[in-house]
Amino acid sequence: MMSPHVILRVVAKVLIPMIIVYGFYVHFHGEYSPGGGFQAGVVLASAIILYALIFGLDAARKVFPPYWARVGMALGGFIYASVGFVSLMMGGQFLEYTVFHPDISHGTGQHIGIIAVEVGVLTTVTCVMIAIFYAFAGRTPEISDEDW
Repeated sequence: MMSPHVILRVVAKVLIPMIIVYGFYVHFHGEYSPGGGFQAGVVLASAIILYALIFGLDAARKVFPPYWARVGMALGGFIYASVGFVSLMMGGQFLEYTVFHPDISHGTGQHIGIIAVEVGVLTTVTCVMIAIFYAFAGRTPEISDEDW
């Protein structure tokens, strides 16, 4: 007999890569239109959350361990702050992106700085959302199923 979840698993295996690609599209297109690191982080986290809902929490923790979530939260903040400190070391103000490229007319420095900062935001938001999901999904229920 076939498992009743076969259709869900097949559809999830098709959807999850598309969700991840869409998340990166939102991230890298975010400086030209609405979107960016926060929105892309939530979209990428939703791919892992969907995986956990379909294949189970233990399987999701093998694919994206909670340790990675903790490291990613700190790494994203570090990336964000590092962009600011690098701009300070290059003679500008904190998070002044124009120091990254001298040609102000084309805004290349702005693009470099914004994408770098948004990578930090993307990393932090993705990992925080996954950590929150793991915390809520992994808790033990206070009432047993029989008591409902």
